[in-house]
Amino acid sequence: MPRLYVEVPLADLATGAQLELPASAARHVQVLRLQPGEVVDLFDGSGSDWLGEIVAMGRSSVSVRLGAPRRIQRELAHAVTLALAMPANDRMDGIVEKATELGARAIQPLMSERSVLRLAGDRAEKKRAHWQGVAVAACEQSGRSVVPVIEPVRNLVEWLGSLGDAPASRRWLLSPNAAEPIARREGEPGVATLVLSGPEGGLSAAEEDAARARGFGAVQLGPRILRADTAPLAVLGWLALSD
Repeated sequence: MPRLYVEVPLADLATGAQLELPASAARHVQVLRLQPGEVVDLFDGSGSDWLGEIVAMGRSSVSVRLGAPRRIQRELAHAVTLALAMPANDRMDGIVEKATELGARAIQPLMSERSVLRLAGDRAEKKRAHWQGVAVAACEQSGRSVVPVIEPVRNLVEWLGSLGDAPASRRWLLSPNAAEPIARREGEPGVATLVLSGPEGGLSAAEEDAARARGFGAVQLGPRILRADTAPLAVLGWLALSD
């Protein structure tokens, strides 16, 4: 059954209500050549799914009748935010896609001292919107009903300075220089986890010090040096399996 994200608050609609699908979802239905009477699975990012029976199709429009909401529980027990210095080329697309599949609740793109990719202004917002679309597509594929938030691109030091105290959260800094394996942190209390990962070449010593000053504990993932696009996914996969 096709699964489609719609930017409409479906919870505000009554069971049996008729809804005209937004353009992107309607286009997907048209491409699949679905017909009236067939059913699609709809979600709006709030954590529930709705079955929608196609009742009418126009040249570029599709109308569905909503069924009752079904609460879907496919989220990690604790919210995980990945804050990472953006890797070069198109590797960020892959990180967003896989991080969504693995259960990340939010992704914070950062620029650090050694970052190759630097974005600002309209270009940064276009990239953020593109990555949000990648996250939506990954939710459609993976069955998640909560869409991760892709935050605006920020400078690492400024972002660290904006963080308040969060005693109920865990803050981890991925660093090959850390003596403590991440497995030793498994029993740490916390209702949320914030993971900071560096770019190609890693974070500078000053940036690591700034992160520690904000409550980040440095951890390492093992004896091998992982790439900038591998490390954050490795820790997220570990969290997903141990959650």
